Amino acid sequence: MTATPALPQRDFAAFLFDMDGTILTSIKAAERVWGDWAAGHGLDVAAFLPTIHGKRTEETIRALDLPGVDPVAEAARITLAEIEDVAGIEAIAGAAAFIASLPAERWAIVTSAPRALAEARIAAAGLPLPAVLVAAEDVKRGKPAPDPFLLGARKLGVKPEDCLVFEDTLAGLRSAAAAGMASIVVTVTHTHPLDTDVAAVLDYADLRAVTTTDGLLRVQRRP
Repeated sequence: MTATPALPQRDFAAFLFDMDGTILTSIKAAERVWGDWAAGHGLDVAAFLPTIHGKRTEETIRALDLPGVDPVAEAARITLAEIEDVAGIEAIAGAAAFIASLPAERWAIVTSAPRALAEARIAAAGLPLPAVLVAAEDVKRGKPAPDPFLLGARKLGVKPEDCLVFEDTLAGLRSAAAAGMASIVVTVTHTHPLDTDVAAVLDYADLRAVTTTDGLLRVQRRP
C-alpha cells in the first residue's frame, strides 16, 4: 500500500483555496442544474456530470461543440440558474473554523465559478467572504492554466512559491503546480482516488493552521 504523502513541512505566506469541493460542497445543486441542462440537449447525463467540476462553465460547454449552441449565452443562463438554486450547499467539515483561524490578509479563494455564483455559494455555506476572491471572469485562462492562482498571489502581495493551495480537482492541482505552488488535495467529495502525489486530507476536521511569530502560516494535523 502506498503511503499518503506528508503535509508540507514548511511555512507559507498565504493559503489559497479553491471553492467547490474544497471549502464547500455544492455538488447536489450544481448537478441538479447541469443535469437538467444536459438532458435538454440530449446528452448522457450520467456520463456528462463528472466532467463539469473544476472548470469554467463556458469552457465546459465549448468543449462539447454542440451545434447551434452559443457557449457564452448558455453559460450565462446556467450561472443564473445556479445562483437561484443553493439548496443543500454546505461548508466542508472543519472549513469554517480553519479559515477563521487565518489572518484576513493571508488567504484567498480562487475559483472557476463566476463571481456572483461564488458569492452566493459562499453565503449559502455560511463561510466568510474573503478580502481577495479570484473568479472566472478575472482571468483570460482558467485552470489548469496557472493564471488564477498567480493572480491570487499577486492580489495578496505574496510570491507564488510562498503560497499553499487547497484543491479538489486535477485541473486545480495542475494549475497550482504550473504556478509553482505546493498543494493539498481535499478528498471528501471524491468518488474515485485522484492520480496525484500531493498530500491528501479528507476535510479540515483534523487540521489546524498555525501562525508563526513572523506572521507565516503552517498547516498541521491535530494530535
